[in-house]
Amino acid sequence: MRGRKKVWLAGAGLALGIAGAVFIADNILSRRVEPYIRQQAVEYLRQRFDSEVELSTFRVRLPKTTLLRVILARGRRGIALVEGENLVLRHKGRRDIPPLFRMRHFSFEVDLDKLLARQKSVPLVEIDGLELTIPAKRDHPRVLPEARRQVTSDQGPPVQIDSVLITHGLLVILPKDSKKVPLRFDIHRVQLNAASDGTGMTYSAALTNPRPPGEIMSQGTFGPWVGDEPGDSPLAGAYTFDKADLGVFAGIAGILRSTGAFQGTLNSITVRGEASVPDFRLTMAGQVVPLFTRFEALVDGTNGNTVLKPLQATLGASSFTTSGSVIKHDGDITRSIALDVHMPRGKVGDLLRLATKAPPFMDGDILLETKIDIPPLTGKVRDKLILDGRFEITGGRFLRSTIQDQIDTLSRRGQGQPKNEQIDEVVSYMEGEFHFASEGVTFRNLSFGVPGASVELSGNYKVDSDAIDFHGSLRLQAKVSRTMSGWKRLALRPIDPLFSKRGAGALLPIRVTGGADHPKFGLDRSPKQH
Repeated sequence: MRGRKKVWLAGAGLALGIAGAVFIADNILSRRVEPYIRQQAVEYLRQRFDSEVELSTFRVRLPKTTLLRVILARGRRGIALVEGENLVLRHKGRRDIPPLFRMRHFSFEVDLDKLLARQKSVPLVEIDGLELTIPAKRDHPRVLPEARRQVTSDQGPPVQIDSVLITHGLLVILPKDSKKVPLRFDIHRVQLNAASDGTGMTYSAALTNPRPPGEIMSQGTFGPWVGDEPGDSPLAGAYTFDKADLGVFAGIAGILRSTGAFQGTLNSITVRGEASVPDFRLTMAGQVVPLFTRFEALVDGTNGNTVLKPLQATLGASSFTTSGSVIKHDGDITRSIALDVHMPRGKVGDLLRLATKAPPFMDGDILLETKIDIPPLTGKVRDKLILDGRFEITGGRFLRSTIQDQIDTLSRRGQGQPKNEQIDEVVSYMEGEFHFASEGVTFRNLSFGVPGASVELSGNYKVDSDAIDFHGSLRLQAKVSRTMSGWKRLALRPIDPLFSKRGAGALLPIRVTGGADHPKFGLDRSPKQH
């Protein structure tokens, strides 16, 4: 009986001892460790990001496996788990704009042995629900990088953060005009490595681009953070943009893939890369013509405006260059697009496949120079697209026998050999100026030539109805009578002088109507009215 009582007393004493030890450990954490870690974390954030810090919840706890070690070592020789919620950093205390940082939850581990060391290290910081808001660049004297580094190094203890893992992030870039909509970038996951005071960080990121929707993977460097002007913080890296559906933009379709590299700051980035759309098409026509580009662009991070340096592109088998800008002006609802296109030696078939529903009716080489303007109006791209340019077609050959037969006949008659069947499959030359607007094309100074004949026209082509209405003149090398054979040649000789004008064997007013598939050629009875 007495032995049992001793055991019971020993057990009770041990329990009381453990309870006391836990109480002591908790007291150490609550009265000494937790306030110190909180104060150090707040001071680090304040200095590092030049901001005022608001912290709603902050907790420090010890894993069960290290509790006894901490008790025996009087609060040392252990790892403390730190977590917090609703952390807010305000840029220089400004209340007129959203906070610089807003963190829903963060956590990290601290080696208790190194709490008082001059060089503190944190292996990993995990952040869930980060919202980073970059304010617009302000007009004020900038702090030199050397001064920034001096301020950072002279104040507060240095901290080495080995890695930062961010999930469910959002990057917001505010425009200078507060009435405009900020740029927003959703970020699924970002891994930052070797983040130390005054130096940059390497990173890897995964996110989904909103328009066009697609997956982006990126790796590179970020920082050092510029506290007085966050938008000046350096950014560089490489990216892969995959499975981007262009169908969200009215008028075009296809799946884009792009790779490249970028360098600059959060406010201004230069991007160099290449993009391919194997199934590129205009929705009004629906025919696929592969598109590939190599580009360099300057992107203004404050408003999303983009300036393209000469872009090298290939459409089907046709190479061309493009330069211009995509800009949103004050008061505009959407962005305006202004591009200059130069195609020194393209293929007519590539352009026809892109612009028409039917198979190409013509082939040959084309020189094309045009300006592309898409004003900042609502509605479909095809309804507001404006083109102004000129073109030259050499070696043109019509692929449909009905059209080519008419061209061959024109060449035979123009050369005064209407029965010469060896004049066959002649090639043609065409040039002119055009203006496209409201889904119609107006042609000016349109010239068309084959051996023995040339045509000068002006007029209109309606895209939806496929309707042609051209007026002009036909110049023949041969006289009118020589375009016929047999008795008709003899009968027409008396009128040859009436049509022999300006050095031509015959000069006739003509009209072209019908459609692109089946054009109709005839004499224009009233050319002065057109």
